[in-house]
Amino acid sequence: MIESLKIKAADLKREIFALYLAARDPRTPWYAKVFIVCVVAYALSPIDLIPDPIPVLGYLDDLLLLPLGIYVALKMIPREVLTDCRAKAASGSEKLPRNWYAAVMIISLWLLALILLGYFLIGMFSTNESSDARMGY
Repeated sequence: MIESLKIKAADLKREIFALYLAARDPRTPWYAKVFIVCVVAYALSPIDLIPDPIPVLGYLDDLLLLPLGIYVALKMIPREVLTDCRAKAASGSEKLPRNWYAAVMIISLWLLALILLGYFLIGMFSTNESSDARMGY
């Protein structure tokens, strides 16, 4: 079982690398490149959109979102481009870079979410206090 998981992980890594190569190929449509860049950046990012310590949801992105993104991206690439990119990925002559820009984007999204949550909570509590004051509590 562990050996089959290792094989699947290697296949997934090879597919991500093929996507990376397809994003750099001029034959890939622009809309596919945009989507592929997002998927590959997320896959290579050292930071998850949903942190793993969050119960159940933490692994949702690894188990569902990433494979779904890869599947959709693969469907957007022309067949001949995908075949060429998979062959290059299988040869293993290049390596995937770590994407720190994606990490910065994900951290920024989390900070924005926290700021918006704080703004919402402050607004909710200040509204309750002002309505309480009007009612004489």
